[in-house]
Amino acid sequence: MPHVHVTPFEDATGLTKREYDAAIRRAGRVWNIVSIQSQLPEVMRDSIRLYQTIMFGTSPLTRAQREMIAVVTSNKNDCFY
Repeated sequence: MPHVHVTPFEDATGLTKREYDAAIRRAGRVWNIVSIQSQLPEVMRDSIRLYQTIMFGTSPLTRAQREMIAVVTSNKNDCFY
């Protein structure tokens, strides 16, 4: 099974630390989808920004519809949501 090294919260510095801290403020924890991007903190930052725009930005879809799409997609991909 492949293994991806992630930066533990305790070892995070710079942009990674700032993004981890922001994740904790948003969700109370650092989710795996965030920490797996820790080797490239600029990608982590931009990925979170994209997610926030998709889920909370102006859209013809309601917030509930966007969440439903995320749930169905995760289920179809056998991901835990």
